[in-house]
Amino acid sequence: MSVENKVVVITGASSGIGEATAKLLAKNGAKVVLGARRENRLQEISQDIKDAGGQATYRVTDVTNPDDLKALVTLAKKEYGAIDVIYNNAGIMPTSPISALKTDEWNMMIDVNLKGVLNGVAAVMPDFTTQKHGQIITTSSVAGIKSFIGSGVYGATKFAVRNLMEVIRMESAKEQTNIRTATIYPAAINTELLQHITDENSKEGMDKLYKSVGITPDAIDAIARVVNFAIDQPEDVNVNEFTVYPTKQG
Repeated sequence: MSVENKVVVITGASSGIGEATAKLLAKNGAKVVLGARRENRLQEISQDIKDAGGQATYRVTDVTNPDDLKALVTLAKKEYGAIDVIYNNAGIMPTSPISALKTDEWNMMIDVNLKGVLNGVAAVMPDFTTQKHGQIITTSSVAGIKSFIGSGVYGATKFAVRNLMEVIRMESAKEQTNIRTATIYPAAINTELLQHITDENSKEGMDKLYKSVGITPDAIDAIARVVNFAIDQPEDVNVNEFTVYPTKQG
């Protein structure tokens, strides 16, 4: 099944992996619907896609608000007549030791990284169940399959996403709704995530790691190609997990 003409909703689309994915999918003929909080960036990216001959629309979206996700899906159906894929890519990473008790940041990570994904799932599930096809793709993290000091709560949200996506896949197979899932586990990739870290020691350690082994901005396109690959498979094929490390990272 080709990416061409698929209607794809992308959250966290205003920079980094989301932006790169939107541009690649649009280049390959998908109709992309962009959601994020920064309207100026959404405008710019949408216009870039249109200038390159692609199809794109956008809506300012806060993934912690269920109504925003529903409105984004409604926009996709209004503009393009359908919804085929949602890519839950929005996330934050204010890592810190548990003992630092940055409880406000814990709650923000739960709201964005876990509840934000659940809100995306809830927004598309009625359509996907009725039409008996659809695809849910989510950015987890290598911290969702391995434990790291300083990433207890961040990792907990990403472990939860891993379980959620696998259960959706299993339940869909049982219910015969043909919903495909794909979970992506990026390791050290140089995006805006590091800007969320307020704990000085954690920030110093993460900056050192990412400077040493982090994937270059050009390689962010590699994640976009993974998403493209997952969507591009035949409808009866579900490639559901992808771990992406920098070659230098142990």
